[in-house]
Amino acid sequence: MSNINKLKILNDPIYGFITIPNPLVYDLIQHPYFQRLRRISQMGMSYLVYPGAHHTRFHHALGCMHIMQKAVEVLRFKGVTISSDEENALYVAILLHDIGHGPFSHAMEHSIVENVNHEAISLLFMDRLNQLFDGKLSLAIQIFKGDYHRKFMLQLISSQLDMDRMDYLKRDSFYTGVAEGNINSDRLIQMMTVVDDVLVMEEKGIYSIEKFLMARRLMYWQAYLHKTSLVAELILTKILKRAKELTQKGVVLLASEPLLFFMQQKIELEDFSETVLDTFSQLDDYDIVSALKSWQHHDDFILSSLSKMIINRDLLKVRLSSEKFPKDQIESLLDRFAAQYQLSKEEAGYFVFKGKIKNQAYSKEAEPIHIYKKDRTIEDVVEVSDQLSLKALSKPVTKYYICFPKQLSES
Repeated sequence: MSNINKLKILNDPIYGFITIPNPLVYDLIQHPYFQRLRRISQMGMSYLVYPGAHHTRFHHALGCMHIMQKAVEVLRFKGVTISSDEENALYVAILLHDIGHGPFSHAMEHSIVENVNHEAISLLFMDRLNQLFDGKLSLAIQIFKGDYHRKFMLQLISSQLDMDRMDYLKRDSFYTGVAEGNINSDRLIQMMTVVDDVLVMEEKGIYSIEKFLMARRLMYWQAYLHKTSLVAELILTKILKRAKELTQKGVVLLASEPLLFFMQQKIELEDFSETVLDTFSQLDDYDIVSALKSWQHHDDFILSSLSKMIINRDLLKVRLSSEKFPKDQIESLLDRFAAQYQLSKEEAGYFVFKGKIKNQAYSKEAEPIHIYKKDRTIEDVVEVSDQLSLKALSKPVTKYYICFPKQLSES
């Protein structure tokens, strides 16, 4: 084992060659917890809209680490002191920032486990890996949790202009073909510097930042919140809800052991023992697709109908509106569908439902993107920009949706 060359070079369609900087990063990438990310799609069900969107969390994590290497290089060139331990911790933290994602990424975030987000599970994985790697991840975890005194390091990992967002916009734009999402990450990284341990952007980078925020807004409407991928993800959560309901009533469903475990138990954050974490680490997109292929033939009408919708891409109809849908419209659709298939109103609710989505490219409430002006003062990007569109981008836009079977369509 000691003779293995751990300083590998990988070829990436976005950045070209990506280098693995040291043996620790190589060993983390080789660990089964990380290799699992090869089987977790980056964009959930978006491949049903954009056939090319089959890239994975594995791609994304390596891309983030690559641009973190570029950021460290630029900051050091500008006189920011970053020790080799801090540098290494930044690479580890950004590499593992998404390791807690479940199958189909955000699509099933609160479905498999109850009220636990992927960031919390990522931290559990990092703590476990820290034990396995003799405490070598301690500084990375400190930075990831925001406990390290050098604030800019957390900003590189998690902020409104971090390595995570830079990579996923560029990568998702490439794989979907949505050109509006493409950003100039090289330019953005070149504009970074640190003042009083706070990450700031040089004023001459303002147009690149405006482009970045606009790209984020457009990618949300055209890709992440596209109505077809939205309805597919909602159907997927309904399928798992129904499968859990049936399993807990004693109905036998064919599924992998890890998936059955989470359907039979109600797992919350405090239930995540080492065994539960290991079981979660065996779950990926393949478990879900395999289950759907089996469940489409089940004699439960709800489970089989919904599973067929995903397998055959014959989804519910979805309508979007800037206004709330009238309650009587929902009730009418529910009643009609329940009568048509002799279902209870609660059962019909698996097929007829409503909700809302929100798009906000930039939040004034969160920590701002700091612009370092030529007179050495620091201001929020919205105040510096001469683009009125940037002020508009900081206002949340809410849209309401209603989903129902196509045969109920009035049109």
